[in-house]
Parts: sequence; structure tokens; C-alpha cells
Amino acid sequence: MPKRKPAPKESEDGAAGSGPFWSGTITFGLVSVPVNLYPAHRSEQIPLRMLAPTGTPVSRRYYCEQDGREVDGEHLVRGFEIEPGKHVVVTDEELERLAPAKTRDIELRRFVDAGKLDPVRFDRPYVLTPGSESTKAYRLLARVMERTNRAGIATFVMHGKERIVAILAEGGLLRAETLRFSDEIRTPEDVGLPAKTAPDRATVAAFAKAIAGKAKGDLAAVELEDPYVEAMKRLVEKKRRSGERVVARAAEEDEDEPVDLVAVLKKSLARSGAGAGAARGRSRRA
Repeated sequence: MPKRKPAPKESEDGAAGSGPFWSGTITFGLVSVPVNLYPAHRSEQIPLRMLAPTGTPVSRRYYCEQDGREVDGEHLVRGFEIEPGKHVVVTDEELERLAPAKTRDIELRRFVDAGKLDPVRFDRPYVLTPGSESTKAYRLLARVMERTNRAGIATFVMHGKERIVAILAEGGLLRAETLRFSDEIRTPEDVGLPAKTAPDRATVAAFAKAIAGKAKGDLAAVELEDPYVEAMKRLVEKKRRSGERVVARAAEEDEDEPVDLVAVLKKSLARSGAGAGAARGRSRRA
């Protein structure tokens, strides 16, 4: 994976002030457009940790299913199961040889009608911002793609894997949607949908009337809020204040630092939102 670049400076165009997730260049023909890639969303999962009754976090370990002995990380190998209980071992060196060549180019293969892209193929959304002080090429590409309602289909390498991506334009901004490969998409036959039948007119009219009765225009942002996250925050705060089931890791001889679960929760959520993953932390008592 390419190394993360330092955070770009704030520009007159209002470029983001946090570091990009990936940096590269959109290329097609003789055109090159430097871009930065940012995740279009952040995950606000509640990071619950598994603990021992004493409050000490537990760790996951690997063991041999045959004799029950623990296996150190340095002795682990990867294998592809070809039949139950039988694997073909694949080495790290072989995996490296299969990996695509590292590149910072997003190579546009073709342009298609954006309205005909099947949403079921969309995997993960990203935002593309100008990757240089000059934004002329970026803005021109976004304007033409939006005016013609075209999406660019491209390939690029991320996390050592070649991905297919759709580049779209909206409101003068370029965004990207990584696309799922064909073998990742389930067909109606895969899920056992029954064969199509022609419904009678009365049934169609009844369904149309029921749908029209629920039609309310645009979807409000408040309808997409996750009630579980807020409910979990309230539960943790309530239990912290009452002292109910609050456990703390045993302090070392030279320290006396109780665990503030709410502070840990807030810190973990903030770091998860920034793409840093789950976090652990402790705060000193005031």
C-alpha cells in the first residue's frame, strides 16, 4: 500500500485539511488529473471489548485443532482448502508475486452512462479532491462528466489489490465507487427467487395505491440516524454514573489510573470516524 502523504495545506479552493487516504493520478489518453482519495463516510460503530472478570482485556490466540497447542504467529502459514481437511499451502513470496504492480494511476478505461450503473455493484464510496495547486483539469473533467451524465470506469491498486472503480461527478466534485466483481454478485437464481408470474390488474392497482400513500418526497437525514449508537452512549453513561458493573484493570505498583469507560468510548468513536480503527485509552482522575 502506498505510504500516506502528509496532510495537504488548506488552499483557496477549500481543499480538505486532513491527510488523504490515497493519492494518485486519473489518466486517460494524454490527460492527467492529480487527485487525493478520501473515504466518503465514517463508521460510528460502538467498540465493545471483550474483558476478563477483572477488567483486563483478553486477547485472541491461535491453537492447533488437532493437539490443542498454541501456535505462535511466526509459525502460521496460509492455506487454500481444496477439499475438507486438505489445503494447498501458499507462501508470502507467492502472494507477493501474484500482487499487481504498485502504481499511483487511476487508469480510465472507458466512459459509460452513469444512470445505467447497477447500484448493487457499488462496494465503497470515496471522494476525490484535486491533488495539486492547479485545479483546472479537475474542474474541467468534473464539469464535462456531469453535463454529459457520464461515469468513468477505471482500475487502480489499493491495499495491494487491483480494484475496478466508477468515477462520477456531482456538484462539481468527483467521487469514486469501488465496484464488486461479477463473482461477488448474487443472481435471482442464487437466492431461490420463484419464476415471474403476471399479477392481475386489481392487485397491481392495490399495490400502487399503497405505495402512493407512503410517498413523502425526499428522505430526511434524521431518518438515517443510528438509534443504537445514541442508546449505547446513554447506557454507558448511566452505568458509569451509578458505578454499576464498572470494572478496571488492576493498577501497576507505580500507578493508580482507573479506567474511564465513557472517555474510552468517546475516544474510540472519534478514532474510528477518522479511519483509525478501534482505540484503547485511559484517563487520569481529576
